[in-house]
Amino acid sequence: MAQPGRVAILLHTHMPYVEGFGTWPFGEEWLWEAIATSYLPVADLLDAGAPLTLSLTPVLCDQLEAPGAIGRCIEFLSEVRPESHRLDAEGCRESGHPELGDELERAALQYVEALAGIESCAGDVLGRLAPHAAWTSSATHAILPLLATDSGVRLQVENGVESHRARFGDGWRGGFWIPECAHEPWIDRLLEEAGVHAACIELTGHFGAGDPRNLRVLRSPDGPLLVPIDRQMIDLVWGADGYPAAQAYRDNHRKTTFDHRPWANSGEVYDTELAREQVQRDAGDFAERCVDRVRDGGLCTLAFDTELFGLWWHEGPLFLKALVEQLDARGVELLTLDDAVEGIEADPWPSGFDGATSWGRSNSLRTWSSPKVAGIADRARAAELRAVAEGPGLSPRSGRELLALQSSDWAFLEADDLAGPYPLTRFEGHLENFNTALGAVPSEPSALRNLAPALSLAPLLEP
Repeated sequence: MAQPGRVAILLHTHMPYVEGFGTWPFGEEWLWEAIATSYLPVADLLDAGAPLTLSLTPVLCDQLEAPGAIGRCIEFLSEVRPESHRLDAEGCRESGHPELGDELERAALQYVEALAGIESCAGDVLGRLAPHAAWTSSATHAILPLLATDSGVRLQVENGVESHRARFGDGWRGGFWIPECAHEPWIDRLLEEAGVHAACIELTGHFGAGDPRNLRVLRSPDGPLLVPIDRQMIDLVWGADGYPAAQAYRDNHRKTTFDHRPWANSGEVYDTELAREQVQRDAGDFAERCVDRVRDGGLCTLAFDTELFGLWWHEGPLFLKALVEQLDARGVELLTLDDAVEGIEADPWPSGFDGATSWGRSNSLRTWSSPKVAGIADRARAAELRAVAEGPGLSPRSGRELLALQSSDWAFLEADDLAGPYPLTRFEGHLENFNTALGAVPSEPSALRNLAPALSLAPLLEP
């Protein structure tokens, strides 16, 4: 008889360094919204005992600890959002849509609750997440296979690991989120050197969606366990026609003048009760599919951006809570990923799997290296080579600007036209600052404020 199958849900929590770099429509308001709609609700679920795996990127933690950041978040929740809801509600009523005004007033209460959540932890949002911080990632979420040197990979990975240990203690069990699941076998040795025990990868392009081999943990020849994510199941939630597209859910794309969303996907005014009923149906359906998926054994690893649950899918936190309950009701073993891979019998890495993979477009690196954004990758690699050549004379400011350049987010946002000129402006600004600071030892801390405050440049000097 096959060993009973198991399920692991990993929530990857990440935000590029937007703190202090712009506000609406692109900038630090992304972070304030994520705190209010995703991070605090997910923290509540984890506090209640949900066995989910939380991954926190160092660059997100840097921002949550930045001086003044949470104070500005509180201002946003206590001043900006109440007023923007009030103005939108007033405008809807004046235009003959009082029902939209009522929904806007109700929706404003979410920000009141978020404000209360921040006040209850004395503004220590990172402290709310800290007891559940299981996995880490690279320092600024770089696409590791696109970096130019082993030293550049070490700079990202080792600083990410050490910042996690410094913040959260010695309980780290070696879980590491490879940014964007962008993997190539040559980076495994560098992960192993940094103490990485397990990481997620995307092998749908090799195995095909739904193949049972996606439920088998692999071991790299260089050491780390590599856990395939189950794209077939993930897309039931994250795909274009996934659960969030249901008619009863809040329409995340149709917006009012002040960027609110009082409509459902059906086009009608959003109805909380209808949405809650839909959550229960969808969570039950997904739980049943999980039962079928692991009926013959294996580990179904479901990886999502934490921000999907709340920031991008309003009902997402309710769905997660209901899913945990529905899996338990069906006797499905839901484990943290660290527990799931503890002592597991892993399969050897398949021969011939030597290329790069990711959870981006075509399961390749195209999202971050296609002709539209190739200049970002090329210029970041050139800067990295200059930094390595600088050797011990490299200034900490240059190192931080290099880390900022290497963020995967600029190419991602630019490739899909998701944030206007913001990503290129950010990238080019950091490149200019890198060039200015190269070889210098400036007295000012740089505009990067709290990015990688304990940065070590030692990995960049290794051969």
